[in-house]
Amino acid sequence: MTDIQKALYAFQDLSFRAFQCRLMPTVPPETVIGVRMPALHAVVQKINNTPQAARFLQELPHQYYEENNLHALLIGQIDDFDQAIAALDTFLPFVDNWSTCDIKPPDILSRHPQRLFLQIKAWISSPHEYAVRYAIGLLMRFYLDDLFDASHLTLVSQIQRDEYYINMMIAWYFATALVKQYDAALPFLTEKRLPIWIHNKAIQKAIESTRIPTRQKLFFRKLRYKAPKQNC
Repeated sequence: MTDIQKALYAFQDLSFRAFQCRLMPTVPPETVIGVRMPALHAVVQKINNTPQAARFLQELPHQYYEENNLHALLIGQIDDFDQAIAALDTFLPFVDNWSTCDIKPPDILSRHPQRLFLQIKAWISSPHEYAVRYAIGLLMRFYLDDLFDASHLTLVSQIQRDEYYINMMIAWYFATALVKQYDAALPFLTEKRLPIWIHNKAIQKAIESTRIPTRQKLFFRKLRYKAPKQNC
């Protein structure tokens, strides 16, 4: 066992491990230690900017789910744009679950929106499931406010992939767009521009949102595809 693995096991919480395993069906249970996020942040603070951390970032693939989370958190500390992109390019092909994928990205990315957008388009075309999900998440996090462009909605709507966690992120993106850019996002529902499953899931997530008025939610319900009637 490596020193980092020993440090992670020192924070093991078996009840949390069982909870995590239920949330992540794509992750083999034997690869989950059961470490809460505050404890992972404590490990980050201890090893960040050390030779140990530098070696760890080169040691892919990792054995444990929490090692992947630690890797994502360490990338989040990088304050050079090119280094952060390079680290993500190396890491994303090894990500195997939504939880690791959705860890907060490096702050430095938001300071270079034009360069980041070019990278987002590259990741959207990636063969790797969680690289695509990560790219959509960046669009949702950084490009639905002052940096919003209606063409981003079209870009996401044109992603045609079968993977569940990509399509779930597309639905989440459009549900969030309905909160922040309602007029631009609404036609994608009223004109049925999204695949049926994503369309209905986006409406479901919008209805569950506390940031959308009740009158809009009532309207969204009318836009859902109805399940076909079963013949007796």
